[in-house]
Amino acid sequence: MAQRYGGKYSPDAANRPETPAGASAPTPAPVNRFDGARPRRAGARVNMLFVASLLMLAPAFGGGPDAVLPGLGATALLLAGAWLTREGMRAHQAYDERRVARRPAIPRKIFGAVLVGAGVGFGASVSQPGLAPFGFALAAALLHLVAFGPDPLRDKGAEGVDDYQTDRVARAVDEAEKLLAGMGDAILRAGDRALEARVERFAATARAMFRGVEADPRDLTAARKYLTVYLTGARDATVKFADLYRHNRDAGARAEYEALLDDLETNFAKRTQALLADNRTDLDVEISVLRERLQREH
Repeated sequence: MAQRYGGKYSPDAANRPETPAGASAPTPAPVNRFDGARPRRAGARVNMLFVASLLMLAPAFGGGPDAVLPGLGATALLLAGAWLTREGMRAHQAYDERRVARRPAIPRKIFGAVLVGAGVGFGASVSQPGLAPFGFALAAALLHLVAFGPDPLRDKGAEGVDDYQTDRVARAVDEAEKLLAGMGDAILRAGDRALEARVERFAATARAMFRGVEADPRDLTAARKYLTVYLTGARDATVKFADLYRHNRDAGARAEYEALLDDLETNFAKRTQALLADNRTDLDVEISVLRERLQREH
């Protein structure tokens, strides 16, 4: 993704501290906001599906009175199928990005294929007699599944993990993701690209903790305060700052908000490292106990 160049003489250089002559450059952030980022799957192919759905309006209004109802019904079914497909693609991408994930409760892409097939069949009934529309419907549904694939039909990474603990982690991470999304939506009102990038970088640091908790659900108790209290406070502070900064561009408020993000990012990163260290300690203990037992066997 293209990024605007930033240097000493850039327009926003006044908002960044200068590096003294002979001094080393500031240490880069440990977590980059693009680390692990993937393009959205719900892209051009799904958009083309929406466009193709609208093409059914042509026979609806140009095929006579008998074609109005089938044409409009086919358009509605195709649009509903395209929407379900887009949501299914997003859910599938979220599933792939997590180490431990449950299969979607609703197979949106499969339901989308059914609706697309029904829409094509309904539209074909305008001009095709007999069983031909059923053939078109079946072919459209199969082509949809080939193009977009089915939904995940099994849980991932849940072997040997307590189902109750996994569900608790999934709910906690979902709520934390909603808080991060709220921060991202709120900062857009400030109209400042640098602040948007800063919030995204903090979100990347927070998501590193999410992935760690998903990998070991036992860490949820130690991380719950970060996933709820701190993120809720960060979201609320972002909302208030964005509303204030949009009107008066208060440099002092901006500095305080950026300092808050720095403190949050530092504490989230430290807690993530602490959780990893605890997991390593538990692993060392398990290995030590197992080796002692093996040695006693000999």
